[in-house]
Amino acid sequence: MPATAAEAARAAALREEIGRHDHAYYVLDAPTVPDAEYDRLFRELRDLEARHPELAAPDSPTRRVGGQPLPEFSPVRHAVPMLSIRTETDFGPDGARNFDTRVRRALGLADGDPPVEYAAELKFDGLAINLRYERGLLVRAATRGDGETGEDVTQNVRTIRAVPLRLRGAGPSVLEVRGEAYMSRRDFRAYNERQRTRGLPTLVNPRNGAAGSIRQLDPKLAAERPLSFFAYGLGEVQDWAVPGTHAAILDALQAMGLPVCGHRAVSPGPEGLVAFHARIAAMRDALPFDIDGVVYKVNDLALQRELGFVSREPRWAVAHKYPPEEMLTTVEAIEVQVGRTGALTPVARLAPVFVGGVTVTNATLHNEDEVRRKDVRVGDTVIVRRAGDVIPEVVSVVADRRPMKDLFGGEPLHPPFVLPTSCPVCGSAVEKPEDEAIARCTGGLFCPAQRKQALLHFASRRALDIEGLGEKLVDQLVDTGLVRTPADIYALDLDRLAALDRMAEKSAANLLAAVERSRTTTLSRFVYALGIRNVGEATARDLARHFGDLPPLMDADEVGLQAVPDVGPVVARSIARFFAEPHNREVIAALRGAGVHWPIHAAVAAGPAPLAGRTFVLTGTLPTMSRDEAKGLIEARGGKVAGSVSKKTDFVVAGAEAGSKLDKARELGVAVIDEAALLALAQEGE
Repeated sequence: MPATAAEAARAAALREEIGRHDHAYYVLDAPTVPDAEYDRLFRELRDLEARHPELAAPDSPTRRVGGQPLPEFSPVRHAVPMLSIRTETDFGPDGARNFDTRVRRALGLADGDPPVEYAAELKFDGLAINLRYERGLLVRAATRGDGETGEDVTQNVRTIRAVPLRLRGAGPSVLEVRGEAYMSRRDFRAYNERQRTRGLPTLVNPRNGAAGSIRQLDPKLAAERPLSFFAYGLGEVQDWAVPGTHAAILDALQAMGLPVCGHRAVSPGPEGLVAFHARIAAMRDALPFDIDGVVYKVNDLALQRELGFVSREPRWAVAHKYPPEEMLTTVEAIEVQVGRTGALTPVARLAPVFVGGVTVTNATLHNEDEVRRKDVRVGDTVIVRRAGDVIPEVVSVVADRRPMKDLFGGEPLHPPFVLPTSCPVCGSAVEKPEDEAIARCTGGLFCPAQRKQALLHFASRRALDIEGLGEKLVDQLVDTGLVRTPADIYALDLDRLAALDRMAEKSAANLLAAVERSRTTTLSRFVYALGIRNVGEATARDLARHFGDLPPLMDADEVGLQAVPDVGPVVARSIARFFAEPHNREVIAALRGAGVHWPIHAAVAAGPAPLAGRTFVLTGTLPTMSRDEAKGLIEARGGKVAGSVSKKTDFVVAGAEAGSKLDKARELGVAVIDEAALLALAQEGE
């Protein structure tokens, strides 16, 4: 049955509304409706078109999901050639001045003549595309190819939601728009993350991602790779009064609904171009997409025609690049660094190469899985990338340049990389859980690479709470050799502390007093202070409650550890491996020898705790205990401390200046007790 007039009108209205939402989201970055509402509109249009195929207009948003796979791309001859522009080799300010000098000379201008007006814009790092609109409707998209002939990639370009399928307004009879298809950094990272979780190949960089997506024979696969588009020029034009300047052309294209980058400027003379080049260089790393330079064009189209071309390059335009962010070099060695948290990171030692504006000799390989995936080996020729202040990384290996054992192929000269099983810094065992990509040194208390991090954690407020032992002081203590492990903190004296920079005698005395107070602690705080991976405060309390003292905890195997509530295989493995490391046991023995101690409580397994199964809420200031001490007492006796009062609360412990929690307890009829009553409850059965 053919569609009714109402259904046809609804389909047209849906196409227009979805098009507005696409423009707002993908071009303006200002979403106008929630995703769920957009999906509802899209489904309604899709269902309408499925019932009435005659409603499926060429500009329907449903065309963006991709059509049937193609056997090959058809050639497209460009009505107006897509020519490349000259690249200015001087990365500095003179690049812009040299261009201005050439333009003025070609125009026959003297020194006293007015400056030439230029348009400046970004040089995107993607794939050049020509969009052909006829009477406002997108009919074809083609790659640059050799400049004369490209490939028909219309199906794939339709999947780019930033590209309008129909222009705003009536539109010229023919309008060809030149621009760049690109993949944003955010979309690139998200796509690669999805691929890794599926165990599928990842993209090397956003530029390759854009090119590979556009030249994908299956449009459905292209649609899975999110691309964007910026317009920057014209091809063939019929029946349109072309504006007189390049800047006005971009304004007109933007008014038609085409995405045009906002980072552009018009400048009389070269100094504005110099400033533009410097300004974009400063913000380059913060841009949401990759660029490799900026482009300068003579703004006046009449002057462009007068300047013409040389060697198929326009005299009126130039690309002023930045130092390259990717270069080739060779791997001289692969070493392993140990970070502050014990993470082991393979690092490639490289033949020096100038990339991203600096000479690079090292590049991260991230982790063992990445090294194996990329198969980076000593002697390999690799692509190295450095963008701004980002740590240089090895992007990929040039496989056909790998050194072999003989000239006729056979075995590679160097074996695959293997992560060491012991820490290269301290010799402790290396742990790499099956479900994690990062391997770590288990010698947390002993390893010099982790020393500062271990000390800061040990002294933190919820651990041993050594007030005054902050980051700057820890740096000094470690850098001067006064402290190597947490046990050395207890050997510090006033004279050595007072001799440190910005450490007065009073500050040193206060620190020593805090160190002395920390000798008496609780078992749960001590366990938490050890910095065992995957052991937070709650787990430390559970362990202290279950084992009662440190020796049985240290001697427990993974099976015994999993008998503790909320301790699963991963946490049990971390604890067992930590205590199995002799270096960690040595530091713990030194701490006990320095007088660090705690009251010993009976293990929960030996019998029910007096507060087991009861929920408490603390409010106000107690006479003798801090909030943390009261909480620790309740939890040590098997109780639970909640942050708010409810019908499930058994007791509200109220002190001076109790607030709204006390009012809530009275409203709900919850029992209210003081500190003395809490202590009495905690001592029941002793």
